[in-house]
Amino acid sequence: MISTHILDTGNGTPANDVLVVLEILKGKEWDKIQEAKTNNDGRISFACPPVEGVYRLTFSIQDYFAHQKRESFFLDMPVVFQIKDTNRKYHVPLLINSFGLSTYRGS
Repeated sequence: MISTHILDTGNGTPANDVLVVLEILKGKEWDKIQEAKTNNDGRISFACPPVEGVYRLTFSIQDYFAHQKRESFFLDMPVVFQIKDTNRKYHVPLLINSFGLSTYRGS
């Protein structure tokens, strides 16, 4: 399972209603697995089969900041990562503010 959690560090709240697309690299092309919007707590758990590979989460943060009438330097944030151990869960949090981003492999 792959999950994410987006926190808006600019105002100290979860970033809800953010579109996130999960894809897997097949050859040289990205194949969409699922897309969803974050819930009120800024979270999404993707239901996907445990498959080794290179994955990409693309966070559509431009719309989030525009909806709040806040300026943002970053438009969308793609995060590419590799899964080798299919027996564990992968959590990829994103910390955002209008002019900064940070991510890491959570637990």
